[in-house]
Amino acid sequence: MTLRTLTLALTSLLASQALAHEPLRVLYDQKCSTRDGVKLSSDVYLPTAPGRYPVILVRSPYNKVSDRVLDKARYFTSKGYAYVYQDVRGRGDSDGVFVPYRNEGRDGYDAIEWAAAQPWSNGKVGTLGGSYLGRAQWLAALQRPPHLITMVALVTPSDPFVEWPTGVPIPMHLSWLHYVSGRINQNIKGVNWSQLYHHLPLIDMDDASGRPIPTWDEEIRHSGLSAWWDPIRYQNRYEQVGVPVLHISGWYDDEQVGTPLNFANMRKRGGTAHARANQRLLMGPWPHRVNSTSKLAEVDFGKNAIIDLKDYQRRWFDLWLKGLDDGIGAEPPVRIFVMGDNRWRDENEWPLARAKPTKYYLHSRGRANSRFGNGLLSRRSPRKEPADSYRYDPADPVPFITDPEFSQIGSADDYRAVERRDDVLVYTSEPLKQRLEVTGPLTMVLYASSSAPDTDFTAKLLDVWPNGYAQRLSDGLVRARYRRGLDKEVFLKPGNIYRFEIDLWNTSQAFLPGHRIRVEIASSAFPKYDRNLNTNAPLGRSTQMRIAKQRVLHTGRYPSHMLLPVIPNAESRVSR
Repeated sequence: MTLRTLTLALTSLLASQALAHEPLRVLYDQKCSTRDGVKLSSDVYLPTAPGRYPVILVRSPYNKVSDRVLDKARYFTSKGYAYVYQDVRGRGDSDGVFVPYRNEGRDGYDAIEWAAAQPWSNGKVGTLGGSYLGRAQWLAALQRPPHLITMVALVTPSDPFVEWPTGVPIPMHLSWLHYVSGRINQNIKGVNWSQLYHHLPLIDMDDASGRPIPTWDEEIRHSGLSAWWDPIRYQNRYEQVGVPVLHISGWYDDEQVGTPLNFANMRKRGGTAHARANQRLLMGPWPHRVNSTSKLAEVDFGKNAIIDLKDYQRRWFDLWLKGLDDGIGAEPPVRIFVMGDNRWRDENEWPLARAKPTKYYLHSRGRANSRFGNGLLSRRSPRKEPADSYRYDPADPVPFITDPEFSQIGSADDYRAVERRDDVLVYTSEPLKQRLEVTGPLTMVLYASSSAPDTDFTAKLLDVWPNGYAQRLSDGLVRARYRRGLDKEVFLKPGNIYRFEIDLWNTSQAFLPGHRIRVEIASSAFPKYDRNLNTNAPLGRSTQMRIAKQRVLHTGRYPSHMLLPVIPNAESRVSR
């Protein structure tokens, strides 16, 4: 260890120790009354000096007593903020019954206005939180609380079925519902989730887990998008949100799609000119637990992958809650981490205006099955080629590599083992001769047929290294009955050819020289998504399965292709 490294390490240690003992005042179990009389419990952390402070409000279903809460409280109070951490209705010390998301709009409004009126508050409130806590912020913002000034929303879930285009909750959602059942966080280690996810019918899976969960049953019964879901939607109502928002997520966040959508749509449709002009997007090479690691699976994104995220959030709050601008207000609105290059880059918009939509077509001689087949990915459009075919058996679904609990769905995993299966079609480009950057939304246009009245088609984009490592970048699924929208069911006519569009969300990947671009096509990604049983029975309530015979076409008339946003002259952009 060099002297400089040792000095930096000691400085960091002393700083963290000082922060750990930073004096603060705590007001425990402060009660906020909602409009219907329910008492919500908050712990309020304040600087020691008397006064009125801008408020950072966090509302969580995960219980407010933890070292992580105290760590953030010490940090933000040391920067001159009141830090308020509240248990949502029905969780922790708060009264009422917890029903996911159903009360967060009105309760959030009431909590913001309560915080603004307290004697330790200067009336300016910003909200903070990720995942459930992020969506709860959006639902509260729709109510237009007068004292809400800004939001910092991390890894925010989208509206129903944007992430789950299946019309029903994904199996892994049940492990989360299990975890938040009751008033305190539950131990979920006693359930064999990998085995449980195979249980049919889906609606009885909660009973089979040993814990009946009414929310699970209700969500299965209300398959597809309907008015029942409207109270927990927000992405159809950006016009009702009028505050600056800092949007944060990672390319490997399993709820990633919501964050770039929210940023782009708030810039277009935000409720005020002030809001539209003051949106900020930060996308790192991270999983759902953002900024927690620089390595996913066997992919190391380098030392710059981890940033001082608390300081970044503090600078944002300083700008909007204190009027202090250290330069953050003049920074470009988008900052992304380009994987492969493993560096940060500033941009002016999302999606990038200079991205060139480029078609990469599927080709084969009729045997693209597995990575040992003859599937090819090329910019050359197909002419007359034989279709590829495979059997999709719901009893033996294609696995999606994941932690079986809800903690993280997907990573930069190596899919070579999965690609040995004949029910996975694999199309791979020739090795690249020069760097190729793909940054932006990804779409698969697939021409296919099925012997079943309903089925699924999945698509996955991968970066194949010279040593063969098949790094998953992003993936998506279309459920055939919902190909025209999640609010209507239209079944297939067996054998007919249909055009399917599959949303693979977003990525930013520099494919380096010697690497290859790969696309996988299959009909399952289990347990990330529930298995389509290939029937027209109501979703989630049947045990009947049938094997589907699938065909994928790539001809002049049916040119199946992946649409990639290719970035020209990316080296000229500002990076740091």
